[in-house]
Amino acid sequence: MTAPSDVLTAHEAPSAAAVPRRPRRLTARFFARQVLRLAGSLSVLVVASFAMIHLIPGDPLRQMLGPTAPKELVDQRRSALGLDQPIPTQFTHYVRDLVSGDLGTSFFTSQKVTDIIGQGLPNTLALAVLATLTALAVAVPLGLWAAVRTHNGRRRGTETAFTTLTGTAVAIPEYLYGLALLLTLSLGLGLLPPAGLTGPASFVLPVTALAIAPAAMIARLARVETLRELDTDYMRLAQAKRLPAWRLYAVHLLPNTLTATLTMGGLLLSGLITGSVLVENVFAWPGLGLRTVEAITQKDYPVAQAMILVYGALVLVVNFLVDILLGILDPKSSLSASNRREG
Repeated sequence: MTAPSDVLTAHEAPSAAAVPRRPRRLTARFFARQVLRLAGSLSVLVVASFAMIHLIPGDPLRQMLGPTAPKELVDQRRSALGLDQPIPTQFTHYVRDLVSGDLGTSFFTSQKVTDIIGQGLPNTLALAVLATLTALAVAVPLGLWAAVRTHNGRRRGTETAFTTLTGTAVAIPEYLYGLALLLTLSLGLGLLPPAGLTGPASFVLPVTALAIAPAAMIARLARVETLRELDTDYMRLAQAKRLPAWRLYAVHLLPNTLTATLTMGGLLLSGLITGSVLVENVFAWPGLGLRTVEAITQKDYPVAQAMILVYGALVLVVNFLVDILLGILDPKSSLSASNRREG
């Protein structure tokens, strides 16, 4: 971390000539590595989603149509879906359809899978993004406050309470928070709508249920990072200059603790996208999670197959963006970590 420029004196600040400039080709190489990793991961995801329907025990079409369906109907449906062709031919057609944006048609509603995803994806992303922003907004100030209060072993009671409460909050699954909030604030007190998406108030309960555990986790990380920064030389110098508290913590301390915290927040976003499946079902939220559970229970394999692709691709893309953001905020650590993975 670099000490703030207005804290260091002139003779302490390194000259511009003394600071080595990172070659441009390293940045391009780092970006190329991340793109190649993303492409490789997406390729594995495509193969896995294609293999899903072939690895299901038994005959998926027979399971879908029922044990009493005539063999002629099963064979006709298999031929219409191209499942009677050789595996390499099926995979070639699958990739071709993916490239053209054709994810198939639902077995039960005859609705295009792309339309199903288009209806649910914005609601799922809105839920995950709002939960991540809420968690960061609560966790960063809370972790900063806990670190300042407990620095140098002070206030052991505050430290014990903080670690106990946040540790417990992390251990409880999101859907249990959802059930508790639903029973108390909605069904019990009638303060908020219990299900569906009827307006801004409908976001409160599912967003809160998703944000509690990540907020506790980020708060613990923010406290550790803040304690580390409080023991640095530049912070001791800033304290010795008796700077105002708001400037000491908001201007000098906070920016230097955010790299790891924002990285964790980005990774939690990808976790919340997939982790929202159960919460969406608790609140009957019209997102991908609700349709995923319906597709699995109804054995609607084209929809389930597409959901695996969408969820996997979202996680991979978010992780890719987090890696790029970390490379911008802290290029030295990102490049060294990348080199270690290759070595």
